[in-house]
Amino acid sequence: MQVGPERKGRLIPVPPPTMSCIYKLLYKEFLLFTALYTLLSITYRLLLTPEQRQVYAQVARYCNRSADLIPLSFVLGFYVTLVVNRWWSQYISIPLPDQLMCVISATVHGVDQRGRLLRRTLIRYANLASVLVLRSVSPRVLKRFPPTEHVVDAGFMSQEKREKFDILKSDFNKYWVPCVWFTNLAAQARRDGRIRDDIALCLLLEELNKYRAKCSMLFHYDWISIPLVYTQVVTIAVYSFFALSLVGRQFVELEVGAAKPREPRELGQEPAPALGDLDMYVPLTTLLQFFFYAGWLKVAEQIINPFGEDDDDFETNQLIDRNLQVSLLSVDDMYQNLPPAEKDPYWDEDQPQPPYTVATAGESLRPSFLGSTFNLR
Repeated sequence: MQVGPERKGRLIPVPPPTMSCIYKLLYKEFLLFTALYTLLSITYRLLLTPEQRQVYAQVARYCNRSADLIPLSFVLGFYVTLVVNRWWSQYISIPLPDQLMCVISATVHGVDQRGRLLRRTLIRYANLASVLVLRSVSPRVLKRFPPTEHVVDAGFMSQEKREKFDILKSDFNKYWVPCVWFTNLAAQARRDGRIRDDIALCLLLEELNKYRAKCSMLFHYDWISIPLVYTQVVTIAVYSFFALSLVGRQFVELEVGAAKPREPRELGQEPAPALGDLDMYVPLTTLLQFFFYAGWLKVAEQIINPFGEDDDDFETNQLIDRNLQVSLLSVDDMYQNLPPAEKDPYWDEDQPQPPYTVATAGESLRPSFLGSTFNLR
């Protein structure tokens, strides 16, 4: 067990990272399916009378035909595609302060304490907005900051700001309040001359609106989920298919009088008796089909809410730590901390060519691509 940073005499335990795999998600259902298939197979082979076997064989053929009527590949494939697209959209909607912190560093000027305070306060408001929205959609963040007092202890807002935040009465989520504080402080910085023109102020507010829009999108993804009826239809389709397969994919004897037709050599020759299916005690293809289809469904169930506490869900707490550290470094220590301007190594070269290693030297001999119709005759 690792230990997080110490703050006010408290140590915050950090669980070790874990990884999930399809075997971990599926082994219980896979073992249950295999056990039920084996039980039915033993019952058919050893416990049934010949008359009962004949009835069972008819039921098995009916179940096998019925299972093929379920459009499982289409239903499950469309559902997984929808879930994966939603999962990726939620990922790219996570608010990152990288663009905003660059604009703050470029537009809010002043090397004195006031300028430093303005830049750090602006980026802290932005980080506070992301913490509040992640706290409302991610159980991990909520466990880290249960009440707003923990947000104050973490340094995202002062006690005075918390009082102002709590005074505002609203029946809806108030993650947008720090963004309003940001705009008011930016307007004050423009009046004080810290932001030198209206174009810079407009650029700053545009980046804030992009940041706020991502916070809002995360909240709406959590609010409006995939309709439950669609998930139920897909789940019922998968389990119905394999319930029918338990019976329909069993090895059964041929029907009485079944024959395999062939072209007789002479008129009136009897057709040869049919050869039955190979008696596979282990239904390899059926087990593979269960592994693929049920695994597909499990994958969709895992990523339908990527802000949960599963092994492969988004690491929201580490994301908060990264955003705070990087953004404060950008607007404070790196403000006007420029390396000296100097001539580059290709200053006097008309056609600069970066060097190649021995392993990649052959690539330098390839002609450059000039278009698919360049050598067309």
